[in-house]
Amino acid sequence: MSPQDVTVVALLADPDAPTDIAQRMARGLSARLAERSGQGQRFDVKVVSEPFTAGTEDPRTLMRRILDRGSVEDWDIIVALTDLPLHSHGHRLVVDLSHEHGLALLSLPSLGGLRLQTRARRAVEEAVLGLVGPQDTGAEERPRSQRQPRPLAVRLTPIHPGQVGEEETADLRYVVSGPRGYLRVLAGMVRANRPWRLVPGLSKALAAALATGAIATVNSTVWSLAEALSTPRLLIAMVGSVALMIGWLIVDAQLWHRSAEGSPEARQRARLYNTSTVLTVGIGVLVCYVGLMLINVVWALFILNDQVFASMTREPLDATDYWTLSWFVASTATVGGALGSGLESDEAIRAAAYSKREQERRQMAKAPEGHSTGHPDHPARGGLPRAHRR
Repeated sequence: MSPQDVTVVALLADPDAPTDIAQRMARGLSARLAERSGQGQRFDVKVVSEPFTAGTEDPRTLMRRILDRGSVEDWDIIVALTDLPLHSHGHRLVVDLSHEHGLALLSLPSLGGLRLQTRARRAVEEAVLGLVGPQDTGAEERPRSQRQPRPLAVRLTPIHPGQVGEEETADLRYVVSGPRGYLRVLAGMVRANRPWRLVPGLSKALAAALATGAIATVNSTVWSLAEALSTPRLLIAMVGSVALMIGWLIVDAQLWHRSAEGSPEARQRARLYNTSTVLTVGIGVLVCYVGLMLINVVWALFILNDQVFASMTREPLDATDYWTLSWFVASTATVGGALGSGLESDEAIRAAAYSKREQERRQMAKAPEGHSTGHPDHPARGGLPRAHRR
């Protein structure tokens, strides 16, 4: 315990999104913990931004790193936050807890993609209150085997206790399993990738798409095609153009994950990573598609003349024609954007499609043997980079 009976809680967060979540959480966390503890305790919450997952995604190694990191500080409790999906014994990890050392490792994707800030705050609160052990309250310490799980599993279903090895630092683990757990982790991974960032990240592809759309909107042949196409065909054109854009980005930028291991768990992780990639890129492309369609509507309203349109198509120009033409032109422009995306560098596309931790994980997976950034049991030389206190 730190001086004056104040429990120092360190939120050790990976850079980027986990740090942002930790900083927002820390603003009122001390007061909430003091209120919920009900024992007159005081808490001092600190946020430390540090890439503690560099070179590994093995929970056992990460817990040892967190333990080593805390040994040189005056922290009573450490809660580490990462946006990497972690796995243990074939299950997707939510949180590892070590009551003996006052440590917690929280994998944010396992909390899902909705209300992440609220769920993360709730999970951190439950973890901290569970780690404030009998040594802080004056009660008699109970053996580790007799510890009762905190309400974390009940309040964040379908989370439930998982298997913990005898030699692990953690003494309590929560995991998610089953279809609901898979979908929750998948949604969390997509949210961590922040697919909306794909739009500004594909500047050259968007420029090509906008140019294609601007030209197509004033082309009389396109007018006639748009008038002749039925709604099912327009849907097929939309789906085809979006699928082409998604496929091109994934193939051209080499976003598809191939596992070097042949174990069922490795194949399961690869399927999870690839599904999140398809969803991330798909959402980003759909946002681009809707944006192109709206821009095309505005452009058509400005540039089209009803008399010229009627003379070419033999149909009067009405509101439906504006939307039909813009819909068809958006599909055509998306194909042009797919070709324009070839001008983007692979690094730019990866930076737009993935979170910072996910980029580093994939770089590590592709690194030649002997040149990797670290090993699950032997982190890179020099240990963790210098912390950035916020």
